[in-house]
Amino acid sequence: MRQIFPSHEGQLNRLSKIEGQIKGIRKMIQDQRYCVDIISQIKAVGGALDKVQMGVLEKHVHHCVRESLESKSSENFEEKVEELVRVLARMG
Repeated sequence: MRQIFPSHEGQLNRLSKIEGQIKGIRKMIQDQRYCVDIISQIKAVGGALDKVQMGVLEKHVHHCVRESLESKSSENFEEKVEELVRVLARMG
């Protein structure tokens, strides 16, 4: 059975905004802006990346994990659960 992966098109707009924020941070550093302002922008980029990560994770659960559960293959489902546990452990 050929696996069809979910689309993450919805995250592309967020990633484009993040790219803009990173370019802004680079300019702030080049312009020797106040350190705390730079740190605030870096924190904002981290938060935005967290949202992209959660969006991709949510899509994975709703599509890939659900598909493996519906396939009635306990081996495939167990594999997806183990993947999910490993990903969540790295996010902590």
